[in-house]
Amino acid sequence: MSEETKISAQPTITIDGNLADRIQEEIGENVYLCYQCVKCTSGCPVAEYFDWQPNQIMRALQLGQEDIALQSKTPWLCSSCLTCTTRCPQGLDITAIMEFLTRESLERGYKPQVPETNRFNKAFMREVNLWGRSYEPGLMAELILQSPRTLIDDIQLYLKFFQKGKVGFLPHPARMPSKKKVKVQPGAADTVAYYPGCSLETTATEYNDSSVAVCEALDFPIAEPKGWVCCGSSAAHRADPEAALHLPMENLALFEKQGYKEVTMPCAACYNRHKTAQHEIRTDPDHKERADQLIDYNYQDEVHVSTMIESIHNHVGPKALAEKTVKPLSELKVVCYYGCLLTRPPEVTEAEHPEYPMDMDILMKSMGAEVLDWSFKTTCCGAGHALSKPEIVINLSGKIVQGAIDAGADAIAVACPLCHMNLDARQFQMEVDHEVPILYFTQLMAIALDLPPKAAALHKNIVDPRPLLIEKGLIEG
Repeated sequence: MSEETKISAQPTITIDGNLADRIQEEIGENVYLCYQCVKCTSGCPVAEYFDWQPNQIMRALQLGQEDIALQSKTPWLCSSCLTCTTRCPQGLDITAIMEFLTRESLERGYKPQVPETNRFNKAFMREVNLWGRSYEPGLMAELILQSPRTLIDDIQLYLKFFQKGKVGFLPHPARMPSKKKVKVQPGAADTVAYYPGCSLETTATEYNDSSVAVCEALDFPIAEPKGWVCCGSSAAHRADPEAALHLPMENLALFEKQGYKEVTMPCAACYNRHKTAQHEIRTDPDHKERADQLIDYNYQDEVHVSTMIESIHNHVGPKALAEKTVKPLSELKVVCYYGCLLTRPPEVTEAEHPEYPMDMDILMKSMGAEVLDWSFKTTCCGAGHALSKPEIVINLSGKIVQGAIDAGADAIAVACPLCHMNLDARQFQMEVDHEVPILYFTQLMAIALDLPPKAAALHKNIVDPRPLLIEKGLIEG
């Protein structure tokens, strides 16, 4: 047989682009742009838990290997930290592709490869649809009822939450703002709207208390608009993309109608979801049209969304903060942990330095703290896996805490309730050299400004920071 005959006798390889086409159509991502640089895999914090690595999933999509893409654990275990999206040289939103694959697999009748993640997403969205906001006790109760083993495995964690009063027993119902008449608020144009988000009403009340008290002490006027709803967090992006657009747009329209020009958001997840919605309507006319239909309003895009760090840095400034500091944090060695969602991806957050931000460091230094360099500023803590796959959180957060210890830090300053919960509440389960207090940066500001003890709300922290702060002469025993 001639060489030419041998070649022609080989079976024809057909690449089925159906799933790739669906991805392009629904979320606008062209998987064929991937050239296997492997940056998504090499930077993924949860890669060790995957059955197929992110770059392998991308190749499977290119080759039409739908069984791999749709029946893999990988999309379900993605922590939505956006590291892959930020670092992809082709600008592919790989996180969005992973979220699409979980929805597509369910639509095609496949069983979720990580049922805990699916249960969490569905339970979270049920609470939001019922109350308009996330109701954490209800969410925990539903997950425990579906999997009683959850309570047995985490009984110590739940007891710590109850002991510290970090569980809000009653929900805070809210109707969609578009269903109500909204009035312009007097003085709104000269005030920054303050959107606390759902967690600051329950598990993160110390962040809310310290943020409000600090802003008042710094003569930085903020006001919480009445009637806001949940942003949908990561669960909506994975389970219900229309809700992921609709919920933040309800809030942005509410703030705009009330006359605010800026809204500050202490929660990193809330901040990122609202910035993402803004990015979508700015870059895709179809999203803008759909958003206006959902909120029954022609949104003018006149509201700037900022983090609490950004707001204080820009409206108060490190110089004024230094002048108002009464108790310098000079004896305290601190590392600043920003987490995933405050800066990533920069196309959405507009962060100047998404991999190594500095604004929180600058604020801490202005109050006299010794801020240490370290390698974990934006490393993922496990994020939304706290209730679905806690072993991932314990592993990832444990590395962060140990990294702070190795750097010589006395404490870790954070600016996200999810990060705080993972680093603080589960520290007793981590294999670290010793406990490290995890403090919201606003708690440290309250101490430096010498505000009353209730402003810092240090009694709420699981790892008690008071012995350290007494030792450093920053609070009284």
